[in-house]
Amino acid sequence: MKLGIIYAGQGSQVVGMGKSFYPREIFDQNEDLKELCFNGPLEKLSYTPYTQPCMVMVATIITDLLKEQGIVPDYTAGLSLGEYSALYCAGVFKRQQVIDLARFRGKVMQEAVSGIESEMIAVLGMKEELLQDLCHQASSLGIVSISNYNCPGQLVVAGEKKAVEKVKELALENKARRVISLNTSGPFHTSLLKEASLALKERFKKETFHEMKIPVIFNTLGHEIEDQSIPEILEKQVMSPVYFEKSIRYMINQGVDTIIEVGPGKVLSGFVRKIDRSIQLYQIEDMESLKKTVKALKGE
Repeated sequence: MKLGIIYAGQGSQVVGMGKSFYPREIFDQNEDLKELCFNGPLEKLSYTPYTQPCMVMVATIITDLLKEQGIVPDYTAGLSLGEYSALYCAGVFKRQQVIDLARFRGKVMQEAVSGIESEMIAVLGMKEELLQDLCHQASSLGIVSISNYNCPGQLVVAGEKKAVEKVKELALENKARRVISLNTSGPFHTSLLKEASLALKERFKKETFHEMKIPVIFNTLGHEIEDQSIPEILEKQVMSPVYFEKSIRYMINQGVDTIIEVGPGKVLSGFVRKIDRSIQLYQIEDMESLKKTVKALKGE
């Protein structure tokens, strides 16, 4: 078995997440996040500056519990925000450090898009080249681009509302199977996040990036790091597309045949199934699913 661990991104959060892992010291060290995770309300938990540190905090706990059971991946990756949890898994960040970074990232991302009328849509059943052309056609109305390459048949478009609405109209005219409006608080992974990118660049100058002990497959590359530095990649990540499908295909090409999704829900597992149905999938979001997964991986 060759194991990959992938971490869910923003949008997967649910009230009650992490509660079955309590008591853990990290919850009491971040009392405001603990309260939000356990009791919500969902509206506040879904506000970017809170969602991001809450998701990462729970992911670090699951990662640590897996390590305590001797389960360490051969490769790791995460969808957008999930990349920070993957870097924690790989030893690049310490636990409180990555929670604080996620808190900062959420804050500057929200500030960057404040006042911008924006939208994100999932476009199903359309070729990448055609959708890129439609974005180009709509760009006279504002900034718009493909922000996520999730899996075969699912792409996400983000940008200024009028331009995205035009892409939606053109996509339906061009026989897209379906167009779904996404409940997000900004046009993430577009050039509209430039201010957040610059803020992260300054923050990273004060941070220690520890040695990577497990290969991380990065969103903006779809493969392992080459000649870039991790801070450079993370600065770019907030305003660049997420190549999730490419990342999973890279993982599979390295021999990964088993993948654990960490985080609430099964969004990433759904993407992986559409990429390669032969992959053995597990998902961990609470103590019950953790025990079940550990048992299965140990053949008990």
